[in-house]
Amino acid sequence: MDLVFSTDGIEPSKRYAAWQGAICDVYVHVDVESDKRSDYHGFIREARFGTVTMTDVLLSEQRISRRGRHIAKLDKDCYYVEFVQYGKINILQSGQNLLSNASIGAIFSASEAYDLECVGKVRSLYLEIPRKEFAERFRKDRIPVARTIATGRGLGRIASEFCSMLALEGATLDAPARTRLGDELMDVLALTLELGEQDDLTADRTVQQVRLRSVKAWIEEHLEDPDLSLEKVAKNNGISLRHLHYLFRPTDMSVSEWIWDRRLQRCFEVLTRPELRPLSVTEVAYRLGFSSSSHFSTAFRRKFGISPSDLRRR
Repeated sequence: MDLVFSTDGIEPSKRYAAWQGAICDVYVHVDVESDKRSDYHGFIREARFGTVTMTDVLLSEQRISRRGRHIAKLDKDCYYVEFVQYGKINILQSGQNLLSNASIGAIFSASEAYDLECVGKVRSLYLEIPRKEFAERFRKDRIPVARTIATGRGLGRIASEFCSMLALEGATLDAPARTRLGDELMDVLALTLELGEQDDLTADRTVQQVRLRSVKAWIEEHLEDPDLSLEKVAKNNGISLRHLHYLFRPTDMSVSEWIWDRRLQRCFEVLTRPELRPLSVTEVAYRLGFSSSSHFSTAFRRKFGISPSDLRRR
């Protein structure tokens, strides 16, 4: 694959600015924000297979955004298909939040607004696929939208490994062979999306449910932490704050509401245990993260219909 840009050889303090100038403002037309600019690494390599463009990308932790002003500069209408080699990327587009990693790929529109959140360092293969040619491979009611692709099994694995092999061996092929392989790659991807849609949606829901249970278990272990915050929850579970909110979306509570509800439940349990009776109501409240005894009493009465003191006397 041909090297488009690399931060290697650039002074570390200048790498982030160089990446923005060479890539974000010219090559892909996006905005980038990073909290780790002093330790920035990245490269982009590119190969063309007919109308399909493949890029091999290394990204440092960052947030990437494409908005209307960027889309106005695009001269083509296309999809992105992403196969992550290592690391994690959250893709936000059209109200959806897609978690992409080494076992889950994703497809989304390059010609619509989106946000990408790179969690840690990420190595990924991207396919730029012309929308019109790709859409012709589907029935009109089945044209793909932003969604995930399970790459650990079946057709998703075949598509991902086909893409990896093209990245490794494509440079040795002549232009007609690359063009033909690009068409065949689109065929494989279309078949993967058409036949694997239901399995992928089920797998995605399962992953989200497992992740939510894991996050809830971590919160349960840290309910007594006075400095417990949503940022702390997200960081210690390896996800973005936006994705944390997304995990709780199917529940009937926000993250904050769920934390305070669990704290109230824990207070109820403590107040009804005889061996913990030496603890005053105020001590119980402060131990479970409440900074005001009056706020605690009000919230407790609202939830249980009885004041903490009355419960203790009973």
